[in-house]
Amino acid sequence: MIYFSVGINYRKNRIYSRKLIVNSKNLVEVEKLVHTRSRANMALIQPEAVRSLAELLLNDSMSPFTFGNTTKLLVNGEEKFPELFAMLEAAEHHIHIEYYIVEPGRIADRMKEILLRKASEGVQVRFIYDDYGSHAIRGRWVRELKAGGVEAFPFSPVRLLFLANRLNYRNHRKLVIVDGQHALIGGINLSDRYTNADAAERALYWRDTHLRIDGEGVHHLQYSFLCDWNFCAAQALQVERAFFPDLTDRVGGIGVQTAISGPDSPTETIMLSLLKAINLAKEELLITTPYFIPGNSIKDALRVAALSGVKVKLLVPGNGDSFLVNNAARSYYGELLNVGVEIFLYRKGFLHAKTLVVDRCISVIGTANMDHRSFELNFEMNALVYGPEMAHELAAVFARDLQEAERIDPVAWQARPDWKILPERVARLMSPLM
Repeated sequence: MIYFSVGINYRKNRIYSRKLIVNSKNLVEVEKLVHTRSRANMALIQPEAVRSLAELLLNDSMSPFTFGNTTKLLVNGEEKFPELFAMLEAAEHHIHIEYYIVEPGRIADRMKEILLRKASEGVQVRFIYDDYGSHAIRGRWVRELKAGGVEAFPFSPVRLLFLANRLNYRNHRKLVIVDGQHALIGGINLSDRYTNADAAERALYWRDTHLRIDGEGVHHLQYSFLCDWNFCAAQALQVERAFFPDLTDRVGGIGVQTAISGPDSPTETIMLSLLKAINLAKEELLITTPYFIPGNSIKDALRVAALSGVKVKLLVPGNGDSFLVNNAARSYYGELLNVGVEIFLYRKGFLHAKTLVVDRCISVIGTANMDHRSFELNFEMNALVYGPEMAHELAAVFARDLQEAERIDPVAWQARPDWKILPERVARLMSPLM
């Protein structure tokens, strides 16, 4: 509570300054408190070598390592959305929502109905939507929320929508927090197209992953939301106990930490955490990402892992949604295939999940793709779950996904004609702009 009250500002760009409290005279004492408690929790992490990842996040962004959480893996929208609605219905004090894409339809309209009802019951409801990704709700949909007592603000309003997707920094986060102790985080946006519940009505199967967290692991996500809120709403919302309830007596036994970064962060926290996780691997890496433009650091880390005997499996879409991005991703495949990385193309539909499993003891689930845009240009957040339970569950989901995928034959890949390779090389040169 003290840590979040002080509100350490690890942002560097004044345009996105969202510090909660300017006065940080107790900063040294707070840092000591957070480090002491986190390191005490870290003693519970097994194997011991994994603790260095938690130490990295603690030192880089003051992300506390929390213990005593419970977690729940949610595969696809058909599992995520019922969980979302039930969580919102149970809210007693506040609901905080932050999404990149919200589109009118059954899913979003059901959520709106719950939010309006909860607001009428006295629950505080705050809603942040990316002004580009959620452009479809900018008119009447949002006005109806506001008229019903919901506070709603766009993230970084845009004037020319056709320029916003690439030239403006976007908020790619998908976050729901209820009563400061329950959270949803992951890759699934709010739209009917992100669920396969009505498969007969869908032209494309959508494969995605989300995570529910209950416990102190929610607090750092809450802090991030409040910072974003003050930036978007131009308010001075400050910390209160109801936002950060005392959850030290929870009986859950799962270690959770969060990696949160954006273009205003002093370091590329998400990229560094992924790089560290890859370097920790001794046996196996299972990577799922819809956009794979990793840059040299991640690419070389994967090559080193494979050359060191680690089984590295990469699952990417068979057919992506961008010609340039697809070719830029393919330009990396040869270098990885040459050192033994196994690459699989998902064929059942569109793959949008962003997950990583390391040695069946670390799981990463979040909003960040493995590309330059997520590492440098967008506002993103990942959850790291420590322990074998979630890792084995996520690995089982990965294995099921491989049944719907085609493995790239390294020999056939290297024998492709020049007319296929040329677009990939051109796209590789343009990848920093993607």
